[in-house]
Amino acid sequence: VVLVGERGDSATYVRMKEAAAAECGIECRVERLAADGVTTDSLVALVDKLAADSTVDGIIVQLPLPDHVNATAVVDRVPTQKDVDGFQPESLGLVALRGRLPPFAPCTPAGVLALLAAYEVDLCGKDAVVLGRSAIVGTPLALMLTRRGATVTVCHSQTRDVESHVRRADLVVAAIGKPEFVRGEWLKPGCVVVDVGTNAVDDATRKRGYRLVGDVEYKAARERASLITPVPGGVGPMTVATLLKHVVIAAARAQGKQTELEEDENKLIG
Repeated sequence: VVLVGERGDSATYVRMKEAAAAECGIECRVERLAADGVTTDSLVALVDKLAADSTVDGIIVQLPLPDHVNATAVVDRVPTQKDVDGFQPESLGLVALRGRLPPFAPCTPAGVLALLAAYEVDLCGKDAVVLGRSAIVGTPLALMLTRRGATVTVCHSQTRDVESHVRRADLVVAAIGKPEFVRGEWLKPGCVVVDVGTNAVDDATRKRGYRLVGDVEYKAARERASLITPVPGGVGPMTVATLLKHVVIAAARAQGKQTELEEDENKLIG
């Protein structure tokens, strides 16, 4: 894991990955770098060094990177076979092609699909609304839901009357980074809600001075939804679990092997 700077959220995410890796018996090395001491060229060189290291099966560049660094140039240096985050253009492109499988699906969308499968949520023929069109969550998830037979609407910052789209959805996935943007009364009774958002809001009653909420008004939403993910503790752990699964798959591939984990993920993607 390449971690640049001292952002509290990034540091927290990396600690979660370290702890989960240790629990699974996966060696996790973290390259911690000061933000003011790195350049695009120095990070590219580091990624190239890790890419050439046969003892490294997966490379994660923790985002966001500092503003003075060209994040695309750095992330694009991660070789596809070690891109366990699933951020490479090849992975996203192949997600869009039915009948083709990406080297690694983006972790959060793959984790969402695994969660829905675990609760036996039937996607075929259902109306799904994805709020957010980021390259690492919204866009690939919309493509993956389409592959699974859902009829998908993607709402974003230019969408008019988001509420009207949400009201008819059998599945709502919120990934826009706006605290409690989706109101409970918008939801179709019995729908399924997946809240990808994690937002810190001020709360003087908490020791740390804030609390974490999702993009959905949870208390009101759970009165209408048949299933809803909490924040924290919902999608986040699924993302980390998928990431570790990808590391195992990458390690097996490096030895010319295919694991049941890879077969399971291929079935999940469809």
